[in-house]
Amino acid sequence: MTTQEKTQNYVLQTYGRFPLTITRGQACRVWDENGREFLDFCAGIATCSLGHCHPRLTAAIAQQASTLMHCSNLYNIAPQADLAELIVEKIVQQAGKIFFSNSGAEANDGLIKLARRFGQQSGRYEIITFQQSFHGRTIGSMSATAQAKIHEGFDPLLPGFRYLPPNDLKAVKAALTDQSVAFLIEPIQGEGGVNPMSREFLTGLSALAQENDLLLLLDEVQCGFGRTGDLNGYDTIAPGLRPDAISWAKGMGGGFPIGAFWIAEKHAPLLGPGSHGSTYGGNPLACAASKAVIETIISEDLPANARARELQIRERIASWNHPAITEVRGHGLLLGIGLDISKLAIPEDKVPSIHLCSALLEKGLLVPPAGPTTIRLIPPLNVSAEDVDQALAFLKDVLDSHLSP
Repeated sequence: MTTQEKTQNYVLQTYGRFPLTITRGQACRVWDENGREFLDFCAGIATCSLGHCHPRLTAAIAQQASTLMHCSNLYNIAPQADLAELIVEKIVQQAGKIFFSNSGAEANDGLIKLARRFGQQSGRYEIITFQQSFHGRTIGSMSATAQAKIHEGFDPLLPGFRYLPPNDLKAVKAALTDQSVAFLIEPIQGEGGVNPMSREFLTGLSALAQENDLLLLLDEVQCGFGRTGDLNGYDTIAPGLRPDAISWAKGMGGGFPIGAFWIAEKHAPLLGPGSHGSTYGGNPLACAASKAVIETIISEDLPANARARELQIRERIASWNHPAITEVRGHGLLLGIGLDISKLAIPEDKVPSIHLCSALLEKGLLVPPAGPTTIRLIPPLNVSAEDVDQALAFLKDVLDSHLSP
């Protein structure tokens, strides 16, 4: 029985999987069970920040695994304390406290709980989120996600969320009520289509939060830790922004499961002993892995490489003047290639972006979709110029071969 057959027979079918079994990875490349090589511009969905099997990360995991993998948050954990210090001092650079989880959805659940606790004394509980957002698959983070397709079949959702159009400050002002307690927003929507927020919108939300005693909560699960060309995604868009709390996951572990959220010092007492917890969150092995990843991102200045590769991608695609490409959205190495489907010959029963991602896989390039008309480019932060050239050549070949006659 093949791996694909075993997966179909024994694994819950909650994912639409491409017909590929990856067995090995190195840097920006992976190999399937037949030994075929692929360029990986999916990177575990913006997770493998250093590519595959980076020596610094593998060494950190091996050393910690042979020392102490897990104990309990009933005790102090040295790698956890070291990682928290690194994030507060070098990433956020603002006084506050860190909670460690295992995923981005868990981290966003923590932000929802923070907002509920913040508003409890005044009777406020409504969190404003934004259309096409994605905050996770738990019932709390799914309720915060403003996409009907994510909600389908799971009613009743957790109450207390209002969904508004992004980059529309006028709509936000009109929607504020005496129940409003927080804004929860991705500086760049990833799963929703790679949609960046504007500087004016983020700074406007910050001003409204201060004027109305609301929390500004940033979901940096996909855009944090160097991916946008800065250590924080919000610094790329609105330098100097001072959020009240931030959630992370994905790229902070380089492929090892870890999530976290930071709370500004003035709000940290809201979540005291017994208010939140996680058995595995912040375990020694995960924290050692994350520390190695973040230190490498900083020491090798990978945000600078993200900016350089973004420029390369934008200039090359602009030079094509391709009829099927409408725009390149995003920042750094979180980029969405917008498609004009009317210019492409796509089977009627296929989702355009997924069909093209399948064609690119056949060519030798792994990329994920971001909605029906967007292809995402989210390679490792240390991807080389040569690998970008090859990936773009594959992309152009596939788009050219699908042009309508």
